[in-house]
Amino acid sequence: MIVDKLDNASLYFGLGERIETALRYLQGNDCTKLGVGKIPLRGDQIFALVQDNTTKPREQGVWEAHRKYIDVQFVASGIEEMGYCNVKSLTVQKPYDETNDYALFQGVGSFVTVPAGYFTIFFPEDAHVPGSAVHDKPAAVRKVVVKVAL
Repeated sequence: MIVDKLDNASLYFGLGERIETALRYLQGNDCTKLGVGKIPLRGDQIFALVQDNTTKPREQGVWEAHRKYIDVQFVASGIEEMGYCNVKSLTVQKPYDETNDYALFQGVGSFVTVPAGYFTIFFPEDAHVPGSAVHDKPAAVRKVVVKVAL
């Protein structure tokens, strides 16, 4: 898992051309003004999901992980907590669904506060709980999740 300010995105371009494309897209657009929904950047290889959400109490979150895609999650406005844990330390709650590229887990991990202007990168071994409320106070969040095929 990586968490950093979008201003520092160039530090992570070395992780591969697809991640660089995702980060450059986030840097080159006012994500607060994008329409909600799916935006293809490079077909099924790289696409953005623009979301307007309300954060929820941490205990309502579910650990998820993906195998086909890396998640680059950018908080455009608002603030949320995101959980992180290595999938090997969790218990499978719902086995991997290949069609929808996710598995669900139970267990305990760490949480980090992600304010507007920051991004996270979750790799396949990184289970995550997105959308948790800071101090259990629900709030509106505009987020862009760029899915990057492995």
